[in-house]
Amino acid sequence: MNPSSQNPSSRSAFVAAARLDGWVARFAASHRGLASTTDTDDGVLLAMRDGATALLTPPWPDDGRPGRGAGPVERLVSLASQERRFGLVLVRRGGYGVGVAAAGKLLASKVGTASSRSRGGDPGAAVVERAAAEALKVFAGQGFEYLATGGDKLLVEAVLAVPALRSVRVQPRLDPLAVPDPKMAVLEKAAADFCAVRVRITDPAGP
Repeated sequence: MNPSSQNPSSRSAFVAAARLDGWVARFAASHRGLASTTDTDDGVLLAMRDGATALLTPPWPDDGRPGRGAGPVERLVSLASQERRFGLVLVRRGGYGVGVAAAGKLLASKVGTASSRSRGGDPGAAVVERAAAEALKVFAGQGFEYLATGGDKLLVEAVLAVPALRSVRVQPRLDPLAVPDPKMAVLEKAAADFCAVRVRITDPAGP
């Protein structure tokens, strides 16, 4: 017997709050029905009759504004549907994307690359310098509640270490995303994903 067949596999997805009820219904139907729903510290855990599970995590904490509803899923949908503003900083060696978003849409943004010639041939330092400069412009006059980051963690932290961004880096952080080189389409998708419910699916264990 292949040992890997005994271990359940997992995968993640992002589901918009408005589509979550339908997603849960389809997931349950494809796994012989819903066995239980449990409200946990990490989110709402759905257990299926065939052994599959789905952990639903809201995009942000309740922060004194909990969701409303009769059950855990309804309350999670209500919480995830709340419109909250956040700043985005996505950085990889191939480029950067910064923006301010709410309700899954960008309100202000800038994406680009940087020439390594500006920092002695170091592409990482060059993109950090450019990303920090553009973040200052995009964030100017824009209030937001959370900071959303993605890409290369070290480069992101280098951008946020710029003294002029001190007020930004102390904002509460959303869970980071793994992203490709930040083009506009990547930044737009990140703005939507940061507002969506994160779903971690675990398949049933094999025989």
